[in-house]
Formats: sequence, C-alpha cells, structure tokens
Amino acid sequence: MIENICVNFKTLLLMFSAGMALHGCATVGKTGSEAFDKYASAQQVIDQKNINEANGSAKEYVYAWGAKHGDAEPQSLYPRKYLSNYCHSQNGSFSLLYKSTLSLVKEAKSKNALAAHANIKQGIGAYQCAQKNGQHWIVSIEPVSELRSSQFADARAVRLKTDMMSADEARRFYKNSSANVNPSKKMPAAPAAKSSAVKAPVKEVEEKKDSTAAEPVKRMAQPALTEQQQQMQYYVAARRDLGKGQNQVNACNNAQRAYNYGKLQGTDGTKVYTESGMLVARCLTSVPAYKNRFSNSKVQATRILQNLSNNYNHAGAKHMLGQMK
Repeated sequence: MIENICVNFKTLLLMFSAGMALHGCATVGKTGSEAFDKYASAQQVIDQKNINEANGSAKEYVYAWGAKHGDAEPQSLYPRKYLSNYCHSQNGSFSLLYKSTLSLVKEAKSKNALAAHANIKQGIGAYQCAQKNGQHWIVSIEPVSELRSSQFADARAVRLKTDMMSADEARRFYKNSSANVNPSKKMPAAPAAKSSAVKAPVKEVEEKKDSTAAEPVKRMAQPALTEQQQQMQYYVAARRDLGKGQNQVNACNNAQRAYNYGKLQGTDGTKVYTESGMLVARCLTSVPAYKNRFSNSKVQATRILQNLSNNYNHAGAKHMLGQMK
C-alpha cells in the first residue's frame, strides 16, 4: 500500500516536472496572439507592451538563439511585429520608410555582426503606418549595441530603441541615409470625408453652403484636402478645444496628428508644426487623462521640446524646458 502511494507520488511529480518544462519551452521566443485594437495609439503599444525599458532606454532582445532554443522565434522582431499588428488592427498599411544604417551602434565589430543577420535587418529602420482614415504615424526601431544575452547563456542579443517620430524628425535622423529612402512610400493625403478628427469643421462649412443654395453635386466634387490643409485643421481643432478646456483627449490626439505630419512646405508649415508640438508637450505634462496613458510622458514631452528648441530656436519650448527642470 505504502509502496503504491510512493510510486504514484513519484509519477505525479515526474508528470508535473515534465509539464513545467514543456511550458517553459513553449514560452521562450513566443509572442502569442493578442487583440491590438484595444490600444489607443502606437505610443501606448510601446509603453504597455514594454517595448523599451521602463525609463525609455533601449531594451535587450535575443536575435540569435543557441542550440538549446534553436527553434524559438527571434525576440528582435517583436517591436516591429507588435507595431505592425497594431497598424493592421487600425486598417492601416505598415511599410518601411527608411532603412537603418545602425548609426547608433558605435563598435564596428558589433555593427558588422548585426548588419549581416536577417533577424536584425528585417526588424529595424523607420516604419510608417498609413491608415485608411487619413491618419499616419512613423516609428523608428534602431539597434544600439550587440551583446551576449543576459538571460540565455548561449544566445546573442541586441539592444533596440523604439521611438515615435514625426515626419520631420524621421527625415532629420535618417538624413545621412537619403539613398535608403523608399521613394514609393509617400504619405497619402486623405479625403476630408474620411477624417473623423476634422469632420465637424467640414460639416459646418457644408451647412453654410447649403444655406446659400449650393448644389449637393458641387459639394461632392470638392477636391481632397492637401497634407498642409489636413495638418492645419488638426492643429486648429486641437488649439480650439484645449483653449476651451473641452474634449481634451481628442484635442491632444489631434495635436499629435498635426505634429506627426512634420514640417511641410508652405508659408505656415513651420509654425503649424512647431505649435502643434507645443500643444503635444502641454498635453503630455498638463492633461491628466492624456498623459496618464503613457509611462514616460515627461520623457516624450522633453524630447519634443528639445527638438523645437534646438532645431527651430523656439522660445516657448526653451521656456517650458526651463520650467520642467
């Protein structure tokens, strides 16, 4: 009787150990399936999926597994995979905008090792998401260093830094890689009818036209808004709502959309871009319902203000930076 109990206990112990081992193998290098449409923005994906370290610095990812986990999925593709999944959940098209030249990697040996590996090349660079509703955003995924994995003794790892960028910031960062720009991937200008953020102002204009007996056919024939016009409408809507203290989260989203266009050509291009950036910084520091979405909102605000201060000599940005110290 006692022998049978001992045998059964040993059998259960072996089964439990085997199950735990299989579970461990199953979780190494697996991202699993997840509904990405629950996230409000790409930045929220970066924050809540912990794509960077908690302080916003580069995070370690395995790109070459050793013999023990040879069949595991490379972690170095996770940032691109997560953001691509989010883009597609928003009915967007995710594509490479600028190729990486590994400019942040200082050691030549490390740079050569990373540049030669497919699990690195397929997951780095600047990517753009162009959504069908006219919204678009750019994310930069850049390697910082190459090292032995701190978790797996037989694996090699890369530290990746993932940042949201405006079109202007992306052009500046990758300006030394102009030959790597994908010229066929231009940001599309979306029709006003498909942009939820500017729907109300457009309706107001249409209603005025109705009062003057304008024909519906003429309204339908109106040309699509240019990128400059879209950026201006996002900016005006954000400034209006923030000034009135109403619809603040939506206003902050509109400010971010305007800022994401970057500096566009035109008489007001620089002003709209810089002032949109100031609104975003204000949202990230002074609008609780918006800034609480991000774990490093102050870091993001500081980065935007430094861009405006250093590259555009913006007095307001310099003043705000001084207040934040």
